[in-house]
Amino acid sequence: MSDIMLALKRCAAVYDGATAISDDANTLTRAGLAARVSGFAEELRELPQTVGLLGENGVEWAIAQLAGWLAGKTVVPLPTFFSSAQLGHIVSDTGITHVITTAGTQEIASKLGIATLRVSPARRAPFPEPTPGGGQIIYTSGSTGRPKGVRLALAQINNSALRLAEATSASRSDAYLSVLPLPLLLETICAICVPLLAGARTHFDGAVAASVAQGRTDGIAAAFVRHRPTTSVLVPQVLAAWVEQLIADAKRAPRSLRFVAVGGAPVGAQLAEGAWSLGIPVHEGYGLSECCSVVAVNRPGERKSGTVGRPLSGLNVQIEDGEILADGPTVMEGYLHGPPAARPWRTGDLGALDSGGFLTVYGRKDNLIVTSYGRNVSPEWVEAMLLTDHRFAACAVLGHGAPHLSALLIPAPHGAAWLADAPRAHVLMAMAQACRDAPSYAVPRDFVVVSPEEAIRRNLLTSNGRFRRAGLAAAYAEIKSSAAALRQGHPQEEEMMA
Repeated sequence: MSDIMLALKRCAAVYDGATAISDDANTLTRAGLAARVSGFAEELRELPQTVGLLGENGVEWAIAQLAGWLAGKTVVPLPTFFSSAQLGHIVSDTGITHVITTAGTQEIASKLGIATLRVSPARRAPFPEPTPGGGQIIYTSGSTGRPKGVRLALAQINNSALRLAEATSASRSDAYLSVLPLPLLLETICAICVPLLAGARTHFDGAVAASVAQGRTDGIAAAFVRHRPTTSVLVPQVLAAWVEQLIADAKRAPRSLRFVAVGGAPVGAQLAEGAWSLGIPVHEGYGLSECCSVVAVNRPGERKSGTVGRPLSGLNVQIEDGEILADGPTVMEGYLHGPPAARPWRTGDLGALDSGGFLTVYGRKDNLIVTSYGRNVSPEWVEAMLLTDHRFAACAVLGHGAPHLSALLIPAPHGAAWLADAPRAHVLMAMAQACRDAPSYAVPRDFVVVSPEEAIRRNLLTSNGRFRRAGLAAAYAEIKSSAAALRQGHPQEEEMMA
């Protein structure tokens, strides 16, 4: 029996009235959680081995997730922030015929063309012997339009949760606040598994999590004041919003906080130190779905600024030709429909280990963009969509570590006049239309226009017309700055664009 299931079994015998999980509408004690999970697991036992889970952050999601594992099922989280095309791909790729939903996601689920079911609000049952098996298939936020499924057994998730609980000094006195979408594997482990292992409690702020999934972070500071947790996990953009809100209101973070992990994308040193100065105990971490979400993290009392901490115990992390390699019990079984994962796993990230074992991550070895919201985007995927607008002869998408994507556009001969005269909003609308089948995080929200001649002069293109990606970010910033200076010199043009 896994440690996660054993902890849940122990909850079944605890009648101390202590809260295990809660959301704005529900509160469950430890015994209540175990009984609800057991009852729903009975309903799932006759279903196919692999089931989908499409829901809002909250108690029902946690029950469904744990019940799926208790019944020996492989659970496939379906992110609400994915496009309908991506959701359809996951359903087809996994072959799922049933999806568990919550009240707010039934309409989305009904469009998938498969059977839906809800967590029973009343059914409870004695804790059974767990059915062998169980696991997760994770689809990341989509490096292409057809993301690959990462196969993880419950044993791997269990090991990751145990090591993370140890590294973060999780204890019974902890109160975790969940504000990231639960389809993110890191949030599932930190909001459900680690508190269960530690005997701690979790509160799901569903409204804030739904906003974060859509890229809105205006209520983050207020959420931490309302709930006064001890721990939480954030992505950099949410942390940045929290810092900005505290500065604007001349306030500090709640004194209840002892540990806030930040990962999913690079965390700037300036942002991290600013957060500490406002009472947010930021601890940077690093991981990827293929390694069960966490590879390294800064520990309480052992944080080293500028690094992502030391690897979790039991993980062997090495650097080969500048690339981070990881091996150990949390490395995935493999991609769905693919061979077993190679060992050690080549992460595709560049990094270094210092003499104290602290890991520094420099960036992607390939072209993959990771936004500050932790969304993975292949620039080639978005560029192909943008080029369906024939007014663009070429384009390059960038935005690694930024809150949104930007595009460098080279106009086609027949599109040059339009791009020169069109209001900014019209160009953004054109890009959004070209990317209409993509999720919102993959639609560029900013752009610069460069003539073919200037692109050549700036050495942005290879001899066969491909972009030299290494220098794009610097060139984009310079072109953007020049354009802004030009507009300041011609205020009448700025008024026309407004």
